[in-house]
Amino acid sequence: MNRALSPVLAFAVAAAGIGLFSIMDAFMKSLTLALGVYNALIWRTGVSTIFSFGAWIAGGRQRPSRRGMWLHTIRGAITAAMALLFFWGLARVPMAQAITLSYIAPLLALLLGAIFLHERVGRRVAGASFAAFAGVLVVIAGQSKNATLGPQALEGAIAVLASALLYAVNLVVARMQSQAATPGEIAFFQSMIVTALLALAAPWLLATPEAAQWWKIVVGGLLASVSLFLLGWAYAHGEAGYLATTEYTSFVYAATLGYFIFDERLSPYTLAGAVIIVSACLYAARRRDIAQAALQSAA
Repeated sequence: MNRALSPVLAFAVAAAGIGLFSIMDAFMKSLTLALGVYNALIWRTGVSTIFSFGAWIAGGRQRPSRRGMWLHTIRGAITAAMALLFFWGLARVPMAQAITLSYIAPLLALLLGAIFLHERVGRRVAGASFAAFAGVLVVIAGQSKNATLGPQALEGAIAVLASALLYAVNLVVARMQSQAATPGEIAFFQSMIVTALLALAAPWLLATPEAAQWWKIVVGGLLASVSLFLLGWAYAHGEAGYLATTEYTSFVYAATLGYFIFDERLSPYTLAGAVIIVSACLYAARRRDIAQAALQSAA
């Protein structure tokens, strides 16, 4: 799986995957506002399963190993909870703010990598953790000054932060997963498992979307499937620490899409918080051994 290829190519593929995921976030925000987070997510992941099944078949329909299936199941469960929290929060806060708060995940992944891989956590990571937390406080402070966001904005921010914690765990599992399975296999089984888990609540929560929403569901599902495939390929061929910075390009997409689609203005507090958090993550990742412990991917 880990063939030596150009790092620039792996970086470009990962950046493309992040870009498609960011566009998908805009579709999901619209769907969540129209359908609620459960129905938006289950229908989108259901469509993603269909698309990714075709990719898996085209790639030779390789059956997952026992270890691979275990990793698919673990990541699918984490992703289901993570996505529900993130999209619920995304519907209540501006896109750029939600993406900014999620940026603490790479730093949390560094800490988790140190815990599970027995890496030493030095002053660099400890200092970066405090700095990132300060960045989160800056974003939330700006939110408290913006009355137009509504009373549920703080709840949305908390949901995004909880999602970021799960995302950090997801990053660790994703790197192990990329070494045990092909990108097509990862995309299909992750979508299938997430859909199956969400379907457990279908007797109580499932509703059929209106006809006007179906094109968003289909496009969102296609974007998610292609993005998962690209990210799975990139992280199977590139170092996690090097590819980690592609995550931060999503801020540009979120700010742009939020402004043009949802008329969301970029708060100076959000911009300042983003600079602090991203700088802290990059500062912590400068040590190569810790950067390699940050087993990155996207979900």
